[in-house]
Amino acid sequence: MHYPLISFAFIVFALCMPIMVPALQFLLFLSGTLLFMHTLAEAATCSDCFIHSRAAYYPNSYENGTDTGRCGYGSFGATLNGGDVSAVSDLYRDGVGCGACYQVRCTDSHYCTDKGVTIVVTDHGSSHNTDFILSKRAFGRMAQTTDAAASLMALGVVDVEYKRVSCNYPNKNITIKIDESSDHPSYMGFVIWYQQGRRDITAVHLCETQNFACKVLDRSYGAVWTTTSPPSGPLSLRMLFSEEDGDETWVVPVNNIPSDWKAGQTYDTGVQVNS
Repeated sequence: MHYPLISFAFIVFALCMPIMVPALQFLLFLSGTLLFMHTLAEAATCSDCFIHSRAAYYPNSYENGTDTGRCGYGSFGATLNGGDVSAVSDLYRDGVGCGACYQVRCTDSHYCTDKGVTIVVTDHGSSHNTDFILSKRAFGRMAQTTDAAASLMALGVVDVEYKRVSCNYPNKNITIKIDESSDHPSYMGFVIWYQQGRRDITAVHLCETQNFACKVLDRSYGAVWTTTSPPSGPLSLRMLFSEEDGDETWVVPVNNIPSDWKAGQTYDTGVQVNS
C-alpha cells in the first residue's frame, strides 16, 4: 500500500509535537521575560524622559526670580540664566539641587510650545502641589504667543512635563562669590555660580597649595559652603561632581583663591564642566 507524502509528514509532525510545544513555550516565555526586564531597566534608568507635574509662578511682581532665594545666590539669582529661574520643592534636595537646570513645558497644545523653557533652580518652595514656582518670565516663555502667555498667567497653575538638562553658560567659568559675612582669616563662606553640566556638586574641599592640607567644607544651605578656621595661604578648591548613576568626579580648578581673599569678592576658577 502506498501512503501519500502529506500523510507521512503529518505523522512526523504529530510525533514531534510533544517535544516541540514545551520548547516553543519556553522560548516564548524567555523572550517575554527578557523584554519585560529590558523595559523595566529603561524605565529605571531613563534620564532623558519627561516627568509629569505642575507649575505656578512667583506672586507679586517678580518678572525674574527673587533675590532672597534659599540657594543663597542673592540678587545674582534673580537674573541668572536671563531670569529664567525657579523655586522647586522636592527637587531642592536639601540644597543639592541648587544650580540644576530643567526643561519645563506646559501640556496644553492650545497655548504651549513643545520646547518650553529651560530654568535654573535658585530657590525652595511649593504652591498648589507643584514641583516648580517659575519666574513670571519663565512661565510666560512656555507659551506660543504673548496672548497665550496671558492666558497661562490667568490660569495661575498649569500641568507641565519636565526633565533634567545640562546647564550651559557660554564664555563663563565656574565662579565663587565670597559671602559678605566672611571674616578673614577666621571664617569663610562662599556660593558657587555658573554650575555647568547636569551633575550635582556634592562635596567641596579647600586645600593649601603648598602642603596640600585640605579641609572639608560644610554645605550651610543651598549652594553656600562654609568653614571656620579656613586653611591659610593661596587656596585650591576641589569640587566633587556626582551623576545620577553614582559616578563621581573630582574637579580641581585652574585658578587658586588668593591668600588675601576678601568678603564680597568673586573669583573665577578658570574651569568649565559641561558634561
